[in-house]
This record gives sequence, C-alpha cells and structure tokens, in this order.
Amino acid sequence: MKKIIFTIAVVLTATIANAQLREKGTTELIPQIGYSSSNYVGNQVGSGNSPITDLSFGVAGDYFFNNRWSLRSGLLFQTMGTEISVGTEKLKYITFPVNANWHFGSTRKWNLNFGPSIGFLTSATDNGTDVKELFNTTQLGLNYGIGYKIEVSKQISILIDYQGMSGLSKIAKDSSINVKNAYGSFDLGCVFKL
Repeated sequence: MKKIIFTIAVVLTATIANAQLREKGTTELIPQIGYSSSNYVGNQVGSGNSPITDLSFGVAGDYFFNNRWSLRSGLLFQTMGTEISVGTEKLKYITFPVNANWHFGSTRKWNLNFGPSIGFLTSATDNGTDVKELFNTTQLGLNYGIGYKIEVSKQISILIDYQGMSGLSKIAKDSSINVKNAYGSFDLGCVFKL
C-alpha cells in the first residue's frame, strides 16, 4: 500500500511540476490591469515634483521559442507624468513593448523580461488643459519586469508582475529641455494558453 501511495504521489508531483512548462511554438494571451506610478526624470526636473498614480491596462502575448525563452509583446494603455505645486501633467500613451522573456525556476512559473518599447502620445494635459502640442508624439523606452504565474488549470493561469520603463527619449518638443518619463506598474493578468 505504501508503494502505491508513493507512486501516485510521484506521478502527481511530476504532472503538477511540468504543467507550466511550455513547448516551442506555444502562444499565451494575457489581458492585464495594473496600478501604475510615474514621474519625470532628468537634470532639469525640480525637487518639488512628485509621482502620479493611475490605472493601466492592456493585452500582452508570449510566443515560446523553448521552455525557457519567449518573446513578449502587446499593446498597453499607460498614463505618465508628474505632479508639481502648480498642478498635474498627464501624458497618455499607447505603448508597444518587445521584450525577451526568460522563464526560470523548476516549473518555469517565474519570468524576467527586458527590451525596448515605443509609445505613441494620445493626449497631454496640464491641469486639464490640452498641451499635446508641447510634447513629442513618440517615446522610446527600455522595459524590464519580473512576474510569477499561479496555475489555475493547464490552459489558464494568473500572472502577478511588476513592469518598469525608463524613457530613452525626451518628452518635450523644446530641444533644450532634457526630461524623460520613468514608469512602474504592478499588474494582474489572466494567462490563456492558445
């Protein structure tokens, strides 16, 4: 009887441990929502600036090259900006990241991702006043993040992750102003294996 119980335990453990491993060619779709914080960075940013917070959302996809590496991309709707003593600047972007995604741990539930992104400015306001003409319409950034998947079934998981972005391009059209965005978001997503 002990041998039968031991055998069943080994089979169940092996099945559960390999449930998150993805094979070459597997694709995952990940709708997500997050709580974000952003601020301006640069040598011309005053000491009175403080971060703004907002909700972010989007959809990501992962294409697996093997059980360790995938390409993660998608479309994200993000609010960036800063709060200063005279008001709040909010810049809204549609961002397209292209990240290498490394899956690690014995069951590959952890992931670490990094890569470039391009953001397209959809609106810019200063205390509710439209100031889009003062800002560049595109933003280049460097993305990075870490996440963990909680398996619900073989086809569905919950993803909890943190994603950050450091702006590489100036946000203002005025070439003398060297200010960039810094952004971070704690996200919750539902992973669907296609």
